[in-house]
Amino acid sequence: MNELDDKKSSRLSQVVADSAELAGKCDLHTHTRASDGMLPPSGNVQLASTKGLAAVAITDHDTVSGIAEAQAAGRKYSVTVVPGVEISTRADGKEIHILGYYIDTGQELLLSRLARQRDTRLARNEAILEKLRGLGIGITLEQVQAGLGRELKPDESIGRPHIADELVRLGAASDMRDAFDRYLAEGAAAYVSPPRITPDEACRWIHEAGGAAVMAHPGIYDDDALVRRILELGCLDGIEVYHSDHGLEEHQRYLALAQEFGLVVTGGSDFHGERQGVVFHGDLGSVNVPVGVLEQLKAARG
Repeated sequence: MNELDDKKSSRLSQVVADSAELAGKCDLHTHTRASDGMLPPSGNVQLASTKGLAAVAITDHDTVSGIAEAQAAGRKYSVTVVPGVEISTRADGKEIHILGYYIDTGQELLLSRLARQRDTRLARNEAILEKLRGLGIGITLEQVQAGLGRELKPDESIGRPHIADELVRLGAASDMRDAFDRYLAEGAAAYVSPPRITPDEACRWIHEAGGAAVMAHPGIYDDDALVRRILELGCLDGIEVYHSDHGLEEHQRYLALAQEFGLVVTGGSDFHGERQGVVFHGDLGSVNVPVGVLEQLKAARG
């Protein structure tokens, strides 16, 4: 084993340590009900405290509306809350997600840009529901919203997991995974991908809001050539090497890419909460990185 392999092995061992020993660890990818998660923002923070995490990032889809509540909970539970966002983009026909960390959540320009993103998401949802109706499934946006059991705030949005919930309630799918596999995942019968901004544009938004830009879960895209082309644009500050849907092989591949491009190595569970008795992606804290990564992200901010 050469020196580089030694370093890779040492880094990997450090990051995938037993999740019972989470002091000094952080989960940098979690969702709340401000987008398509199940818990309120304060619930994510309370859960992070229960699990012994030092820090947790709130990275809702195209909104920062849950961050103030999460930060207040962070002060209560002595957990550092990293303000974040997950922005949907498109490149070479694939949906690519870009995470932004330490953004200025009060910047009006960012808020208006994210509002446009949510408008695109709403149009996509309507197109998905139209496709589902064309398949003989009677489903409306009003039904999906009613399934939330609460009123949506103006800066919150419906996501595919909410539609999947309704498909299960209607008996059109057996569970969340079945709903995605049959109808909602890329290439499935009701999948819709509207025009979106590019990854480099999302990075620019994040940098202009004072944040650090990180590619989310590259293994999900199943296209490492595309991942490399995006990295070669030079707009990213980090890459999410560790994720609930990555295995050891992905960890090693993306760690090598991070080293090659000089990127911050991040990781997170992509926690959404429990639906139909199943924790979607991963449980909060189940994928984590050392809390020292936070200082790297701060230093990398655009």
